Amino acid sequence: MYGLNPIFAHHETYGSLILDGAVPNLKQHMLNYRKFATQKLAATGPKYLPFADIATPDIPMSRLLCLSLFQVTVGMALVMLVGTLNRVMIVELNVPATLVAVMLALPLIFAPFRALIGHKSDTHVSALGLRRIPYIWKGTLCQFGGFAIMPFALLVLSGYGEAVDVPRWIGLSAAALAFLLVGAGVHIVQTVGLALATDLVKEEDQPKVVGLMYVMLLIGMVISALIYGALLEAYTPGRLIQVIQGTAVITVALNITAMWQQETRSRERAAEMKISKPQPFKEA
Repeated sequence: MYGLNPIFAHHETYGSLILDGAVPNLKQHMLNYRKFATQKLAATGPKYLPFADIATPDIPMSRLLCLSLFQVTVGMALVMLVGTLNRVMIVELNVPATLVAVMLALPLIFAPFRALIGHKSDTHVSALGLRRIPYIWKGTLCQFGGFAIMPFALLVLSGYGEAVDVPRWIGLSAAALAFLLVGAGVHIVQTVGLALATDLVKEEDQPKVVGLMYVMLLIGMVISALIYGALLEAYTPGRLIQVIQGTAVITVALNITAMWQQETRSRERAAEMKISKPQPFKEA
């Protein structure tokens, strides 16, 4: 049989060599190869990904990637406002382009206050010794509230269905409130989230961790753009409500995951917060 099938004969011979101990170092060779491959990847990583070497035993990459989920929610919000609703409000809802431009510009009102937001989180006094998490949670609630009322506000603004008899100022004020809430939430979450990320690493690694956070922002924008485009390809008012409110729920879920066990409670830090006198914002 093996004379007619030399492949079988080869396997039989190789198997007998292993059984007889002719290849005792096979496992060791595999371990050495795995170590070599790991070292090559570690050496190649920083060349193409400058932030790949910021992970440490205390702050593993999995923890940093988990924290970076807050940037994914920021990317989702930016795509929803600037990309998706920009088209939907003009094309499907027949809202004047000038009014759409004003609504999309409202979230930028909070941009000049980002320095103040960061300072407030730096000097925050908490009984649990937490500084960043309370602000990220407040920003998350703002994002959720804005997305929760946004689809209904836009439908009232456009005069859809029975909303045609509703006073115009109601639609305008509700839509403005929704965009303001989302804008405030985005600025709070991103500002304080980046501050938390830099708190976790050494000072020399802070630019790298910020780079990682912004890579996740771009990834979140790309993925959410593809999903929103696919879901709203066949537009209906009901589908618009589902997509925007689904974004609200996903935002809360991802931000809670990002905050989970990132900032530890500390009685010592809480006591220091009560004793220390915070530096005024003008001096900071």
